[in-house]
Amino acid sequence: MRLGIALSGGGIRGIAHAGVLQALEENGIKPDIIGGTSCGSLVASMYAIGYSPYHIYLLFERYAKVIAKTNAIPIISGINSYIFKKDPVISGLNNGEKMEELVDFMAKQRNIYNISEIKMPIVIPTVDMISGKEFIITNFFPNKKVEDKEYIKDISIGRAVRASSSFPAYFSPCKHKNYAFMDGGALNNIPVEDVKQLGADIVIAVKFHADSVDENSNIMDIVMKSIDIMGNKISENGLKNSDFVLDIYTDKVGLLDLKKLEKCYEFGYKTVLKNIEEIKNVINKES
Repeated sequence: MRLGIALSGGGIRGIAHAGVLQALEENGIKPDIIGGTSCGSLVASMYAIGYSPYHIYLLFERYAKVIAKTNAIPIISGINSYIFKKDPVISGLNNGEKMEELVDFMAKQRNIYNISEIKMPIVIPTVDMISGKEFIITNFFPNKKVEDKEYIKDISIGRAVRASSSFPAYFSPCKHKNYAFMDGGALNNIPVEDVKQLGADIVIAVKFHADSVDENSNIMDIVMKSIDIMGNKISENGLKNSDFVLDIYTDKVGLLDLKKLEKCYEFGYKTVLKNIEEIKNVINKES
């Protein structure tokens, strides 16, 4: 029996995934296959190359400000300039290069440079904004490829994470060969089905609970609510096909609310503990 776990996107809240993995490991549960979208891809990739869940949390704590720092890039250029100019000015507040460099640096500490060198099966969704197609970055091609998806196996870890995490307007599109990749959450926020295609018999889906909004909600609360609604709607089929859905409530943590990293990690950890008996029952039932 092979256990898979699919981690959703969700901005800085993604560190909750490390808390999830930590709690699972403490209860003798380790996934054999992992997938992650956007911030989930960062946790998934670090875990797949050998970093412990708590070490991943410490990396977030140390480098989150560097990754989230905006650059002086004007949001003026459109897709036409991206496609037709040799050296286009790409729109976005952050070009994502720091994130790519940091992830590649951490991968090199494990003597890994390319996603194909990772031993643990992993899937990372992204979307080419030029063609509108979904791409799955992976180190193991599935036995049966999905017709409406393209697959990439030759790419650095940092570029893969950057491609899946390029949230529109905040991060610039990630240029790779002839593609302009944007956040994978646009089409596949919780890659349950892709994890299954790599051979997982059981898949735990991890998503974030959509916070309520009221007359006291600010613009970021509304943005996060919109992201959660869209992400969960897009992932409906995947959630139905998962064996267990872990729904994490994060108490209105904003997209880049860096002061709440520790709380998010604890939210993920405690959510697993609240559901651990049910999770074990699901796993033992299929074993």
